[in-house]
Amino acid sequence: MNSKNRSIPVECYPCLFEQLLSLTKITGMEDGQGKALFEHSMQQLLESNGEGIVVQHVIRSATDDAIALSGRDADFDPYCDIKQRSNDVALAFADEFRARILDSPKPLEEAVRVAAAGNIIDFGAKRHGSLDVEHEVRTIGERTFGRFDFEAFLSHLQSAKRLLYICDNAGEIVFDRLFIEEIRRHFPQLDVTCAVRERPVINDAVMADARYAGLDKVATVISSGSVYPGTLLEAVSDEFRRLFDEADLIVSKGQGNFETLLDDADERLFFILRIKCDQMSRLSGIAKGELVLMQGGTHRRG
Repeated sequence: MNSKNRSIPVECYPCLFEQLLSLTKITGMEDGQGKALFEHSMQQLLESNGEGIVVQHVIRSATDDAIALSGRDADFDPYCDIKQRSNDVALAFADEFRARILDSPKPLEEAVRVAAAGNIIDFGAKRHGSLDVEHEVRTIGERTFGRFDFEAFLSHLQSAKRLLYICDNAGEIVFDRLFIEEIRRHFPQLDVTCAVRERPVINDAVMADARYAGLDKVATVISSGSVYPGTLLEAVSDEFRRLFDEADLIVSKGQGNFETLLDDADERLFFILRIKCDQMSRLSGIAKGELVLMQGGTHRRG
């Protein structure tokens, strides 16, 4: 996505402000500090008029500002406890969902469903304190797909030698592991690399989360170099960009990656996520609440 074409849609402002409020609560800010955080982000929006930037830029800047205002070290992870809880709950259900996949008459399709439904574990798209991780995990089987480009995905998978899997949230990565286990069971020679964020931001998975969830047992795990809750290709590591360019198949998990990669996506790239807001529904053409497996470059036709 060319930077000059970037802008923040008006529909995104309420969620953005919810994110800021969440940061003030999680970091235990006093009233004056919270106001300063909002003023900082609002100034950023006013100076840019919401043009040339995306929500991911504002969230990164606000996270750094929140850490500084709260007096924490620069490497402080505001969502650390929440991410740990998400990982632990997901791991507690991992064996149950692994058995569900293996017992299915179409195990690879079931694994896609589990990975997609796991995307609900997203504090970036929920009001502070409103996400019941255990409830969401228990009801994964109730989710339906509004778009399921499985045949195209399987066709690419059958010929692929290199798969790049771009991860999203903590907790969710446990279900990504189950999906990758099933992919590797069918295609044992496939070279799979998972990419996580370089630095903590919202509840996105970083290297420590990936290791805790056991992703490193089923794939090579790297940092994408991204410090944003998404994948801006001009702000990733050289290693990630090389892997992105050379991959035969790319899986992009979650809303942040969908937003930032959609306009640049070709048919090697498949988006897996749950549609959580009106803006994502408009971009994808899929009703809010439904799951998506969407091939890149096809959304305008879909």
